[in-house]
Amino acid sequence: MTETLARDAEALRRALEKSGGQVRVELSRDTAELVSRLVDARARGEEIVITPAGTEVTPSEAAVLLGMSRPQVRKLMDRGLLEFRMVGTHHRVRVSSVVAFRDAERPRRRRALDELAAVQNDLGLTE
Repeated sequence: MTETLARDAEALRRALEKSGGQVRVELSRDTAELVSRLVDARARGEEIVITPAGTEVTPSEAAVLLGMSRPQVRKLMDRGLLEFRMVGTHHRVRVSSVVAFRDAERPRRRRALDELAAVQNDLGLTE
């Protein structure tokens, strides 16, 4: 897989060196799927953050990545739900920890939203 990605990256670099508004390049399916996911997210207006999983961020930056407030992130850290380390007096959170928390929370949030929708339907609050 790594060799394929390296080959595709080189092909992309070569294609982008050429002038013109259109780029033609042949990519592996794995790379094309990755590029497609990035383009789809950007087309939906989502912000895209690409960083190595070992990168550390501040609680404020973790809050942005999780779509919540910094105090909420600090509560998660204090409750042991979001791993962090101290650098002097400063908290640092690995991006991999943010991603792990987000992925673990997704099913719980989905169930809660489904339950809320069911209650709204039962009460006749939806059309």
